[in-house]
Amino acid sequence: MSATPPPKRKITFPLTLDTTSQTPSLINCEAAYLEMGEGVPLLMLHSFFAEASGFLPLMERLSTRFRCIGLDMLGFGESSKPEIRYSVTAEVRFVTEFIDRLDLPPCYILGHSFGGWVGTAYTLKCPDRITGLILVAPAGIRDDSLRDRNTPLQFLLNPTPLVDWGLTLATPIAGVLGQREELAKIKWFRQQLMRQPAGRSFITQRLTGIKGAETVDPQIHQIAQPTLVIAGELDETIPLWHSQTYADKIPNAQLVVIPDADHALPQKYAPQMAEEIDLFFAS
Repeated sequence: MSATPPPKRKITFPLTLDTTSQTPSLINCEAAYLEMGEGVPLLMLHSFFAEASGFLPLMERLSTRFRCIGLDMLGFGESSKPEIRYSVTAEVRFVTEFIDRLDLPPCYILGHSFGGWVGTAYTLKCPDRITGLILVAPAGIRDDSLRDRNTPLQFLLNPTPLVDWGLTLATPIAGVLGQREELAKIKWFRQQLMRQPAGRSFITQRLTGIKGAETVDPQIHQIAQPTLVIAGELDETIPLWHSQTYADKIPNAQLVVIPDADHALPQKYAPQMAEEIDLFFAS
């Protein structure tokens, strides 16, 4: 990867969004994005608690063939973080306006995890604007066990500094018990929740009983675009059967599983991903 990443470009546009009181308001939103290369537009949508820069290792490998555009979605990275009720619908509105403002022709979408969910929802809404899909460990499949597995972490949503104080006190105990790495992950998760309102909003909805909200599995059989689904064999964040569901239900989809790979596919497995994407386009 380049030593100095390119600066993000920014555009501003008004968007009607539901506020925290669920009252629609017209809000000026800033969209931050990275752009690299020339050719067919490839819009990249990042995962939860991430941003466009996570795609840089992959963009550098694809930019000789594509106009790679990595977008910080609403509430993430350097894009606006308004106090709204975040939803997949709101993210799709943001992506829709962004594509319109850049006046992109029909393009490809590459979505990782949460970005795959948003990219799929956008494709269902605007099928004539999308030429094909690359879904990387995509979220968006109803799985109520995710809520059950994450319930013990609900205390991390509390904004009080007492939570951070308690985690600091737990550090020496975790070292004695051999749980230092697990505690570090919990601290990181807490930091992301407090730093990113979009992530906090989505996690709160999931843990307070909105199970399966806005999932796309009932509609994905309607997608007609050629679709490549890439999954990591050892992904513990998005179960493999989620990717298999996408591949099974989308008529023109193919599934590739990268051996020994975890959830951080664009960051850690960019060479393997680029090779699979090249094969996909060659076919």
